[in-house]
Amino acid sequence: MEIADLLQLQTRVLWAAFAVAVAFGFIAQRTHFCTMGAISDIVNMGDWTRMRMWGMAVGVAMIGFYAMAWLGWIDPGKSIYTSGRIIWLSALVGGALFGFGMVLASGCGSKTLVRIGAGSLKSLVVFFVMGFAAFAALRGVFAVLRVNTVDRVAFEIPAGGALPLWVSSGLGLDPALTGLLVALLVGGALVVWAFAGPDFRNTNNLLAGIGLGLVIAAMWWVSGRLGFVAEHPETLEAVYLGSNSGRMESLTFTAPMAYTLDWIIFFSDTSKLLTFGVVTVAGVVVGSLACALIEGSFRWEGFRTTQDTALHIAGAACMGVGGVTALGCTVGQGMSGLSTLSLTSVIAVTGIVLGAVGGFRFQMWLLDRE
Repeated sequence: MEIADLLQLQTRVLWAAFAVAVAFGFIAQRTHFCTMGAISDIVNMGDWTRMRMWGMAVGVAMIGFYAMAWLGWIDPGKSIYTSGRIIWLSALVGGALFGFGMVLASGCGSKTLVRIGAGSLKSLVVFFVMGFAAFAALRGVFAVLRVNTVDRVAFEIPAGGALPLWVSSGLGLDPALTGLLVALLVGGALVVWAFAGPDFRNTNNLLAGIGLGLVIAAMWWVSGRLGFVAEHPETLEAVYLGSNSGRMESLTFTAPMAYTLDWIIFFSDTSKLLTFGVVTVAGVVVGSLACALIEGSFRWEGFRTTQDTALHIAGAACMGVGGVTALGCTVGQGMSGLSTLSLTSVIAVTGIVLGAVGGFRFQMWLLDRE
């Protein structure tokens, strides 16, 4: 492959990623998909309907991911989520910090982008603060603190950090077939559990569950199949085009917010190229905007009080640092990561849930004090 052909392919990959992200933003706005809202419904009302949306989406994405691996389209081992080094303390602490922050900021990273598209200036502030904090956690002062503390606490799993890799290695089975069977078992159980809810079976919930699950799987295909080049013409090494991590990627939003700010600020620097993360951030906003305009639900929204402003800024900072520390957000670890059946993702999601519950308790304390 010549360099010119490589550049054309990279352009197609980025346009494809943008289109899939637009679909995510449109569906999330149309169905009011929100992980924080799902946890809030359970804690405050005992209602599991929105959590069933999330569970179905993860199940569909899981089956899609390992079906593509079984077909030989993607390599499950080429993702950050399936690394054999389990940074369990980073995942737990970062996840808890992210979960606490998303409650204060009225939603996670993906919800922030969706709300920007629907006219929320509050979420625009959250985006800038979250992106700044994420960049500091990637390369700044918080990165030094992270690397020298929680990232040091880890253990190794030689077979890899995903459940199918352990099973296939321990029993000497074919990894691709094992992955598909485990995904059908676990993912299928999630889909059945979601569909079993009597209040769940309507068009809106099914669109969120099936549609967003397919979006996550589609993004794995774009990055891992369409964007994979076995031999770069200059380095002669395998490469995933447009990837910030150098590996196969699906949707995640914390670090990409930092990359987006970096691209905007240093736009004149020719070394700052559009990447997978940047175009997906833009795509979600565009998709949400399109849905809001079509539905007539676009509304400008601002902060109500000084306290409201302070809580959103603090929550955004927590999400930025926490999301990078945990290697992902409610979509990055909670959907893309869990679709790989990663142990690190399970730990991170546990931290996010615990942090969110702590955030709700903190909000109740503020209300009681007032």
